[in-house]
Amino acid sequence: MYETESILISALKSDSQQAFDAIYRMYAARLYAFALQYVKSRETAEELVEDVFVWLWQSRHRVRQEQTLRGLLFIRMRHFLVNAWRATVNAPEYADYLDYVDRLSGESGGMPVEYDDFLRMVDQAIDSLPETQRQVVRLSRFEQLGNKEIALRLGLAEQTVKNQLSTGLKALRRELAKRGGLSLFFLFFVN
Repeated sequence: MYETESILISALKSDSQQAFDAIYRMYAARLYAFALQYVKSRETAEELVEDVFVWLWQSRHRVRQEQTLRGLLFIRMRHFLVNAWRATVNAPEYADYLDYVDRLSGESGGMPVEYDDFLRMVDQAIDSLPETQRQVVRLSRFEQLGNKEIALRLGLAEQTVKNQLSTGLKALRRELAKRGGLSLFFLFFVN
């Protein structure tokens, strides 16, 4: 698959509409399913997939990937999901809803965690992990590498990578729950 995809990436960088169409067919359904987990609206998920591919076409000359676009496209989808979440949070209807919830609970809770604050929380939480867990989590979730690729890169057994990833993500979940950033955790670390 990578050989074919690397050829498509090269053609895409040379403005090939056919290569773009082939990449779309390769990834659109997966990106749609991923987005639908979070937005719960078919229409919104479709729009987000379109946004990702519009971005890909507009950025085709700046793409550095040579083997696969999987990680790049899913990271871009995550950014669009966060932007959609922000738009929802900043919508007047959402503010009214928060006021309503505050009145019901009798508390004046704080506003949801902002994206930049969340990223700082994640970085701090990841930095608190033991070295191997930190490396495995970063390679898995930020570079989108599979367990086998991580094992080869770090010189570990694949089962060790699975164990370290599981333990690291549980620790991150606990830490972010303490800090109030658990809801965004799922956008970044569950797939």
